[in-house]
Amino acid sequence: MTKTAIVYYSSTGTNHQLAEWAAAAAAEAGSEVKLLKVKETAPAAAIESNAAWKKHHDATLDIPEVTPEDLEWADAIIFSVPTRFGNIPGQVQSFIDTVGGSWAQGKLANKAVSAMSSAQNEHGGQEATILSLYTTMYHWGAIVAAPGYTDPVLFAAGGNPYGTSVAVAQDGEMKTDRQAIKAAVDYQAKRTVTVAKALQHME
Repeated sequence: MTKTAIVYYSSTGTNHQLAEWAAAAAAEAGSEVKLLKVKETAPAAAIESNAAWKKHHDATLDIPEVTPEDLEWADAIIFSVPTRFGNIPGQVQSFIDTVGGSWAQGKLANKAVSAMSSAQNEHGGQEATILSLYTTMYHWGAIVAAPGYTDPVLFAAGGNPYGTSVAVAQDGEMKTDRQAIKAAVDYQAKRTVTVAKALQHME
């Protein structure tokens, strides 16, 4: 059975929701799935000062934190992370910086990988964030399974060919229709699993 790791970082819940949708879709596609969060490294004072951040942090304490071994385990990896000034959050970069040993041993090569993102504005850096993640994946020797324009559902969700992306209002609500975003996430997750299965058959 194909194994899929859904790896997310979320401060107030948007990317957690995207990750949950992706996990359900990957399971529907016949994959064994792990839903994993990136460790929170922000100071407690910063979290405490933001009610939405603290609420989400406390509500997801039971979700396991991702480790390099989880990436080694997976055949497919789907990331969902918010945009921070057009780049990935520091928490995510800190985790990526721990996988050098796995990379050096070739244990991250030939994985099917894909990514999703969010920002406050429609053009708030989501595409740059996803591409930043893919740059790392290229170094791993992974196979990027971007959705491209391979299904009509992608256009209803904003038409980002690199990966599903969403704009989020100040209150945390998605500005794009939730059902359209969910459909795009479902498609992207299932496509990534399909690519992973094809790669397995080539080995």
